[in-house]
Amino acid sequence: MPDTFTREKRSEIMSKIRSKGTKIELIMKGALEESGIVFQYQPKMFGKPDFLIAPNIVIFCDSSFWHGRDWNKLGRRLPKGYWREHIDRNRKRDRLVNLRLKKENFVVLRFWDKELERDVGKCIAKTKQIVLGSATNEPV
Repeated sequence: MPDTFTREKRSEIMSKIRSKGTKIELIMKGALEESGIVFQYQPKMFGKPDFLIAPNIVIFCDSSFWHGRDWNKLGRRLPKGYWREHIDRNRKRDRLVNLRLKKENFVVLRFWDKELERDVGKCIAKTKQIVLGSATNEPV
């Protein structure tokens, strides 16, 4: 399916998409605050997680498009070239970030935008389970 916009217009549209302070991050931030979980928002650390719950839990809030959810379907729909390659690189980087953080003994949680929009409570429940397990050093 060809793009309905010119290259210049598409570039202008895409340049307005934020990578920080997104709707899904703010949904999670509000839910974490409401739950009483102490966290750091957008910590300056490897992989640029959206949240850090000390000492070793990181949370990423991933957009289905930018991070390639249902990649088999999405990858087929995108035309070959820039966007397919861009998202594929994002997916590879996400895997490398996960591996490195896990090697550094971080627990990595990734939530999709749809999960956060539909039922942030479920995401918070999973986070609390990890936090409690981490605090007691029990496997979760």
